[in-house]
Amino acid sequence: MNTLAALAAPRRFRPGFWTAVFVVLFLAFCTVTVIRYTKGLGAVTNLSDQFPWGLWIGFDLLCGVGLAAGAFTLTAVVHLFNLKRFEPIVRPTILTGFLGYAFVIVALLLDLGQPWRIWHAIVYWNTHSVMFEVAWCVMLYTTVLAVEFSPVVFERFGFHAPARLIHRLITPLVILGVLLSTLHQSSLGSLYLIVPSKLHPLWYSPMLPLYFYISAIGAGIGMVILESYLSKRAFHRHLEMDLLEPLARGMVVALGIYGLMRLQGIARNHAFGTLGSYEGRMFLVEFMLGVVLPVVLMSFRRLRTNPDWLVGAAFLAVLGFVMNRLNVSITGMEAASGTRYLPSAMEIIVSLGLVATGMAVFAFAVRTFSIFPDGPVASRPKEPATGV
Repeated sequence: MNTLAALAAPRRFRPGFWTAVFVVLFLAFCTVTVIRYTKGLGAVTNLSDQFPWGLWIGFDLLCGVGLAAGAFTLTAVVHLFNLKRFEPIVRPTILTGFLGYAFVIVALLLDLGQPWRIWHAIVYWNTHSVMFEVAWCVMLYTTVLAVEFSPVVFERFGFHAPARLIHRLITPLVILGVLLSTLHQSSLGSLYLIVPSKLHPLWYSPMLPLYFYISAIGAGIGMVILESYLSKRAFHRHLEMDLLEPLARGMVVALGIYGLMRLQGIARNHAFGTLGSYEGRMFLVEFMLGVVLPVVLMSFRRLRTNPDWLVGAAFLAVLGFVMNRLNVSITGMEAASGTRYLPSAMEIIVSLGLVATGMAVFAFAVRTFSIFPDGPVASRPKEPATGV
């Protein structure tokens, strides 16, 4: 009887090493936030008039939005292409996308010189501005993600009628989400079309909007695979290899197309001769990590079906994507600015604090709501001990 009671007992949350790391990062983040709002950007960043956009734009915004692209990719695959086999990983992917966009908004509130005016884009319309379009698409798509995720919350508290209503409207919501994502993923690249004389030719191209869009799809799929692996480690779940292996094939296609387009653009700019420079070395690292290695590794079925190789290739795709966005926003702009930008320790703390908070909120959601098909983690019984 005691054995049955032990098996039926819910799993309890036990703080450990990573909980302590999160607490330290969160407290440091809060401290830097107070300094930023009381003493200004100059007190916490290494930004200047010559280099006004740094880590908070290159990493928090460009990477946060891009890595959340798995949400619109997976929802389109399931609800528009009717590939229902991928439905078990849709909810965690939507949650990841929503958290990504939510923390992008937080990062913008920290980076804007006058954050209290962030609402101006809603009232004062500047339809000729790419940033206006990005602002509206981010606002609307964050709302769409919140609505898509809302049935999980409604079901948790027994509000089944609104949950059923959202399920009936899911197809138009997904279509709207895909349209909005397509617009603003590409528009983030359009931001850099206005600086042809400042952005290094290894990264500048009239095709930047398309580069940003396709690379976000490839890296977004990689993020889905990486998220599945982290969920397995954190919540003792199994890795859905039957779902992740075909996703890896899709990642190969997206990254392969993106890589060929990038090489063609560099050839058009006659920029291959700059590969020996500092910018060239940074490009080679980015391209090898984020395109060549993932495409080559995942082209072999034997490696795609091996969890270690699959997760490793997904990690490389995500890492290369992050390097690309940092190269576009920082490395490629340094020479024209006449200065070297190195983020301050407090800038790095803010970025790490946002990532840590996002992971903590994800863990809380998994323990509270039915994010995975087998329900909240905390409600599952302990597995019986095995062995002699």
